[in-house]
Amino acid sequence: METSKSTDLDFVYDDADKHANEIAELYSYSEQSELHVNLTAFEEQMELYKLRPWWQNLSEAQQKSVIYKLLDQLEVSNKQLRMKAARCILYLAQGCWAEVQSDEEQREWTRTNVMLLYEAGIFPAFVELLNIEITNSRRAASAMRKISVSLDDSTDLRVILSVLYIITEVMREEMKNLEHSIYKNNVESFKEDLINPYGEELLIVKLLGMVTYFCSGAAPHFPMKKVLLLLWKLILVSLGGIDTLRELKKQYREEAGLDTQQEDTLEVARTMRASSPPISAADLIETQNQKKNHRSYRRFLMKQSSLDEPGLGMEYEGAEMGNNTTNNEGDDNVFMNQAVLTQLRTYCQNENNQPQIRPDTPQLTKGKSLPWTPKVRQKDVDTFLEVSRLKFVGYNLEGDRQSLAGLPQPILEGVNTLKRHMYTSLAEIQIQKEEQMLRNPISTPRFPIRQTPTEIVYHAILPFVPQYMIALLKILLAAAPTSKAKTDSTNIMADVLPGQMPMTVFQSMKLGIDVSRHKEIIVKAVSAILLLLLKHFKLNHIYQFEFMSQHLVFANCIPLVLKFLNQNILAYIETKNVIPILDFPMCVIGDQTDVALDNLEIGDNLPYSWRNVFSCINLLRILNKLTKWKHSRIMMLVVFKSAPILKRTLKVRHAMMQLYVLKLLKMQTRYLGRQWRKTNMKTISAIYAKVRHRLNDDWAYGNDLEARPWDFQVDECVLRSCVDRFNNLRYTNIPKDKDMEPVDNSVTSVLGVNVELSDEFKQHYELWLQQEVFQRSINWDELLDPEACEI
Repeated sequence: METSKSTDLDFVYDDADKHANEIAELYSYSEQSELHVNLTAFEEQMELYKLRPWWQNLSEAQQKSVIYKLLDQLEVSNKQLRMKAARCILYLAQGCWAEVQSDEEQREWTRTNVMLLYEAGIFPAFVELLNIEITNSRRAASAMRKISVSLDDSTDLRVILSVLYIITEVMREEMKNLEHSIYKNNVESFKEDLINPYGEELLIVKLLGMVTYFCSGAAPHFPMKKVLLLLWKLILVSLGGIDTLRELKKQYREEAGLDTQQEDTLEVARTMRASSPPISAADLIETQNQKKNHRSYRRFLMKQSSLDEPGLGMEYEGAEMGNNTTNNEGDDNVFMNQAVLTQLRTYCQNENNQPQIRPDTPQLTKGKSLPWTPKVRQKDVDTFLEVSRLKFVGYNLEGDRQSLAGLPQPILEGVNTLKRHMYTSLAEIQIQKEEQMLRNPISTPRFPIRQTPTEIVYHAILPFVPQYMIALLKILLAAAPTSKAKTDSTNIMADVLPGQMPMTVFQSMKLGIDVSRHKEIIVKAVSAILLLLLKHFKLNHIYQFEFMSQHLVFANCIPLVLKFLNQNILAYIETKNVIPILDFPMCVIGDQTDVALDNLEIGDNLPYSWRNVFSCINLLRILNKLTKWKHSRIMMLVVFKSAPILKRTLKVRHAMMQLYVLKLLKMQTRYLGRQWRKTNMKTISAIYAKVRHRLNDDWAYGNDLEARPWDFQVDECVLRSCVDRFNNLRYTNIPKDKDMEPVDNSVTSVLGVNVELSDEFKQHYELWLQQEVFQRSINWDELLDPEACEI
């Protein structure tokens, strides 16, 4: 599509897509026939209650009465009656679409009915139904015996997950305008319920367990798309999105006594313009051919950017020289323009060398500047002082950041500049506290852990984080468009493939679009889940973030993301695997027209796919978070030849996506060699113009000590030991350090311990005596020698 190559994408990054699109993506096109099954179940139930199947005509008391009757029916032992009630509730959550005439009316009824359902206690009831279906071993065994699993194997699970998802999504949408909402109490209560266990564990943990169970092959019938979408929205509601993260960061920095006036990356990126993509070899040859055939012309006046005032630069005026223009005339014009420039400079300055502005003269606009305030770490200031002292004084004062004696004036000015731009992150403060508690475990007070929603979720998933990360990455690999179908790969098509294969060409085309759409939605959900958890864990405590990050790296997340990006990204974000007239609720509201090849794209006017752009930005942000300040992981980017992959991604004209790509290129530039930098000067210029500067960071050169690729694995091992120590001290009561364990010195208590001997030991007791007692020579006299005993 030529328009997207020449103009910037008008994509606006947010927590999620529009509410209507998020609801529509819950359903596969293959599920369309099941929507009418819900309507039939509702009509039959209303007939049993001797009521007309017209929900809008019932009073609020009658509506609540029906909901409570359905709630009672959910608890019967007969599964068919139970699931019939569940389908009726799903029809209500879908907005009673058979009675409405427009999308807006359907959304309003969905909102009203969801609040009635939540107030009646439907959400915890459906969580119990979910527990029953998860433990349904008969269904799992039946699915495992099948060669290919289809929609028919997950019917009940899909009904239950759909109700839970619609309630969660409506609550999330209501949170956007919470202060003025009449359902404020319901939303706040719902949010609190999510961080409390339903039964034995959190619902988030239960869903992560379903993902792990599915990837192990024990439950191939689980509808992964619905599970992942529900998991994503539960994390988004319970932990918070972009706005919550911004507020929490400001709050935590204030509590730590740090500066809160910092640019927000997303806000600044929204005001940036996209750069032109790097020129490919084919484009370069074409440009050269055009230059050869183009008429030569002379420029009258070049842009003057060296005037004293930034607003007085003369704009470029170019024109083609006519046949009657000579070189002498052109030279005369140049000298005349030089005289004009001198007069302008004299006129615009008074004797104090200040601009003289008349009343009608508009104010000069501020000149162009870099979008970010430069930053510097305390570590960089210390390194600068150390190098300067060794060079000018001849010795180093380790730990001294104040003494500047003997240093020349330019160095003093440099130190002041560095200190003025010094930025202390929350992570540095948290690491300092942990190191202080490690050095002085007795004298340093350990404050009680603040039970934030993030802390509760981390504590709950801590024992199984490695399994969860591997399972999520397995699903991401199976859903990636660059992945090839293998016999041992995870089958994620259980909730999109119908029981009967399509018979016509159009049905096959529709199923192909549905499968591609299904994969894209899964990639969108997985990338959002990983990014949300990383961001919240990093804000809550840096070692929580590092724990999750290390397990992602160990599970090959970096090469997986690079494999995903190693495709035609421009084509990926322009490919729209969607049939708007089959999206819910358009597929059931009003007069239904037959879907044909000529009306597949009716209602679709965006030049890009929102979810695909969202997924790409999320994956780039995950890659940035995993590799930032981690030189061993940056070397992985170099080893896996990520530079050409990332450079191709710059063809997408979206400022935020380009920003994260340029960050990844910047951190590995020093390792790519002089020739790469020489041939990619346009990319380096874009990095300089768009990425935040770190003072005295020679990112474009390979002369830094950090550019030496050795001992990087040592850094990972040190980090691993710090993270393990943090988890052991904070989340277990058993001291792991042997030196810190209590010792029982009482002979009476030690001899009085009742030792339980196993049956196997009792059976082979004589053999143990022979090997461990009789055949070993023990000098018992040494026990009586005080000097031989270790105390």
